[in-house]
Parts: sequence; C-alpha cells; structure tokens
Amino acid sequence: MRKFLVLLDDSRECLNAMRFAAMRAAKSQGAAVVILSVIPAEEIQHGFGVADVMRAEARERIEAHFEVFAKWMRSRPGVEPELVIREGDTAEELLAQITEDGEVGVVVLGLSSDKSSTNPVLTRLMRDPTALPCAISLVPGDLSKERLEAIT
Repeated sequence: MRKFLVLLDDSRECLNAMRFAAMRAAKSQGAAVVILSVIPAEEIQHGFGVADVMRAEARERIEAHFEVFAKWMRSRPGVEPELVIREGDTAEELLAQITEDGEVGVVVLGLSSDKSSTNPVLTRLMRDPTALPCAISLVPGDLSKERLEAIT
C-alpha cells in the first residue's frame, strides 16, 4: 500500500494539499491518505493538570478540523483518511512519522502564494532531500479545483 501523507494545519494552502492527496489516492489502487496534525510543544503548558486540559482541547480542535476534510474525502473521492496526532516540532514529527510508517510513499505539502511567507517544514525537508525515503509533492495553494482535478 502506498500512503499519501499530508499535514493538517490552519493554513489556506492546506485545503489544496488535502484535495490533491485524496484525489491521487483515489486514482491509485490500494492507496490511502494519512493526515498528520502536530500540536506544537509550546502550546502545551505544564503544571497541575493544565497541560492535560490544553492537550485535550487541542486534540478536540484537530479532530473537528479533520472531520471536515474526512467527510469530503469519504463522499467525493471515496477515500477513508487516517488521522495521526503528534506533539512537538512539526517538521521533526513529520520526519518521525515517515520513518515509523514505511508505507508512506508521498508527502504532500501545500505552498502559499504569498511570496513573503516561509514554510519551515519544507525548509527542514530540503536540508537533505536525498535522505528522505519518499517523494514530496508540492501543491500551490492558489490552484483551482478544476486544475487540481486535471493534474491528478
């Protein structure tokens, strides 16, 4: 099985990355979509149970966000996505997920059309791209749905 791993975050370009991953998986026999969301360590404060409450709230928010994408994936391209939630640095956790799940064949990242913005995950992955055990697909965030359907 080949898995398309896509990051779930609050960015606008995340939507196109999700669409791309789902449409590619639907057209690839035996493929699946894994949606990774990372809770940044700095969002979890420590002390007297506060960390547990913050962690639970972050997970609830992520699961609700995931369900919006999952509902579309199930109904339109007919893909049942898997949600993975990790804590820490997004780039490092993405690399850890790729290492732990040997079935990941493609990492799908959305790119912002804002030329002044940086993508820390992509920057980290590009430090040593030959060390990655899988391909990377970069999906422009401003592609239309029609164009995405045409290229997948």
